Amino acid sequence: MADPSQLDTVDDFHPISPPVAERPHPDSAGVVVDVGAVTDVGRRRPNNEDHYLVVRFGRVMETLRTNLADGQVPIEFGEVGYGLVVADGMGGAAAGEVASSLAIITGLNLALNHPHWTVVMTQQEIEENMARWRHRFRQIDAILTERARKNPELKGMGTTLTIAFTLGPHLILYHVGDSRAYLFRRGRLHGLTRDHTYAQALADAGRIPPEEVPRHRLRHVLTRVLGKSGGDVEVDIEYLRLEDGDRLLLCTDGLTEMVTDDEIAEILGQTPLCDPACRALADRALAAGGVDNITVVLGNYSIPKGPFPQAPPAGIP
Repeated sequence: MADPSQLDTVDDFHPISPPVAERPHPDSAGVVVDVGAVTDVGRRRPNNEDHYLVVRFGRVMETLRTNLADGQVPIEFGEVGYGLVVADGMGGAAAGEVASSLAIITGLNLALNHPHWTVVMTQQEIEENMARWRHRFRQIDAILTERARKNPELKGMGTTLTIAFTLGPHLILYHVGDSRAYLFRRGRLHGLTRDHTYAQALADAGRIPPEEVPRHRLRHVLTRVLGKSGGDVEVDIEYLRLEDGDRLLLCTDGLTEMVTDDEIAEILGQTPLCDPACRALADRALAAGGVDNITVVLGNYSIPKGPFPQAPPAGIP
């Protein structure tokens, strides 16, 4: 028999507010996401140093047996989220391919090995998710740096990494490098990321006009990349709330170097399905010269009106 002194006592009891004990409203209820993706080696590169990943994740409960009255507990309850990832490696020969693939694989394994997944988007959960992935980006950076140190053939390798995490109407975006994320909303294209390049840094400092960045000779020189800092990389993190009809686009610079934002918006506006839209974007980049590998990942979000009481401010108007 257990020693009574080892049992929980009233001093350890902390009451909760009544709503916490009520059935939750799933943030992802009714949200439908259609995804598409394409990658192309381009016209001038011998190999593809881009990699991408699209995943669906969640938690689920299914009632198997009960004598409770109908409606008192759900027959099924689930939360479903999506992860969209693109990475553009660099380093020559096979090093770029190794860097981009290793970054994605490492990030996925870090997530799968963690016992806590963010599937309820309270303000606290959002902040914890951000802190957790800030640390994971540093771990990925350290692992890539160490791999290159041990293998001379991989010296100088690095990669961009852009991750979009969505659950229902919630979006958290993580970004290092110049692989961009865009939001296409009500016919307008919004850039969600800022390139970590010397050209962009010059524009931010007021040393060159912003319109000069796409043509500047330093537009391809990255100021921030995974695999170079030994675990000291800084990741940009953004939160916003999605709306019905939003389209979320992630892509490498093989697209944005060849296709203008206006052209991207035109194609997204004219091509409603994700896979054909991705193919049309890649084809436009190829027609413009295809000087680099091209990777495009696209998600269409159908979000019903309903209560999302946990949601912070929406972000983009």
